[in-house]
Amino acid sequence: MLKRIEAYYDAVPRSSARAEEFGPLTLFVREGEGWPFYARPAPGHEGEVPVGAVERVRARQRELGVPEAFEWVAETAPGLRAAVEASGLTVHEHPLMVLAGEPLAVPEPAGVAVRMVDADDPGLESAVAAPYAAFGFPPEPGTAERTAERTAERIAAGLTRVAAAFAGGTEGKAALAAGQHQPVGDVSEVVGVGTVPAARRRGLGLAVTAALVADARSRGADLVFLSASDADVARLYGRLGFRTVATALIAEA
Repeated sequence: MLKRIEAYYDAVPRSSARAEEFGPLTLFVREGEGWPFYARPAPGHEGEVPVGAVERVRARQRELGVPEAFEWVAETAPGLRAAVEASGLTVHEHPLMVLAGEPLAVPEPAGVAVRMVDADDPGLESAVAAPYAAFGFPPEPGTAERTAERTAERIAAGLTRVAAAFAGGTEGKAALAAGQHQPVGDVSEVVGVGTVPAARRRGLGLAVTAALVADARSRGADLVFLSASDADVARLYGRLGFRTVATALIAEA
């Protein structure tokens, strides 16, 4: 299972980023609008990672003007954490969770419509913007429109699927919560699920996740996974049937 997730982690950024190799590490550099990518272990690398390799990647990230960030799975790359910490970065641990069996049913939030958002959907722009607001990064003017255009292209190409929750229905309403899953073959990761601050504690994030999981399953994904921000959020995802199988590590300056 973890080998399949590792292969997925290497494959999924390549549809919207170029890969720059630094020996035991690969740096993904996004091309176009969207969240910046990160560095992670190169496919097939085992063993320790020299601090110098981490520092070379960080120098390149500074040159590019992108965050000095690394992401990896503790259990599959145990030699990376010491080098990352020795370079001065802070490492955060997150439960890596896999859906066990079929998803469990969760209550539908009252007065809210949760649905998949297609490439030509008028609600796509607000669905793309909602996670930015949820995570405290409101997009600059014009960014939401450009990101929505890019997301529409990815939806049309089968690379991204979007779900969102709309108040009181769908027409003319801004999304209150949204998220995506990114299918690669029979594996997909649920990412970027966020609820705007004014609509929190209503179960919208879990309902959006349930819609994404159902969509992933309907499209042939037999391995659906995600990373929870902390143990409390992991317990919420547990209500859908997700179980912690490993630890996702994120390092940043």
